[in-house]
Amino acid sequence: MIHHISIAANNPRHVAEVLAKLLGGKVAPFTPHPGSYVAVAMDEQGTLIEVYPLGTELIPGDGEQQVKFRENKNSSQFDAVHAAVSVPVSQKEIEEIGASEGWRVLHCNRGKFEVIEFWIENRLMIELLSPEIVSQYLNFIHKKNLEKLFSTTVG
Repeated sequence: MIHHISIAANNPRHVAEVLAKLLGGKVAPFTPHPGSYVAVAMDEQGTLIEVYPLGTELIPGDGEQQVKFRENKNSSQFDAVHAAVSVPVSQKEIEEIGASEGWRVLHCNRGKFEVIEFWIENRLMIELLSPEIVSQYLNFIHKKNLEKLFSTTVG
């Protein structure tokens, strides 16, 4: 189970506030890295999304030293990182939140399940699974279905 992920944004606080709306949660500063924030779902799984300033890189520490933060002034606006996140709000609410931000929102069929592409700052995609469509994804990813898939594709 993934309990938290981190992303970067041009406006970390604002992005964390929008994500908190989608998660039905709260926002707090992320004290290990000034200028960063967390959107916390306040759920039983401890779901949260850390939002760093764009250009922040996580690099290994030396020896026993923990992760370090570094600024990359030449970072791309786009990233291959994305996540599928279940949210307690409806597709209509997701679309309204996206529209209020001027961010791209697109309902997509991925073949076996649907997702809602939610483009944070129109540069970083997260796939949102609203209550109306989450069961499709959970059915697709269910262990028995994955076992069938892997038994036919591994060779």
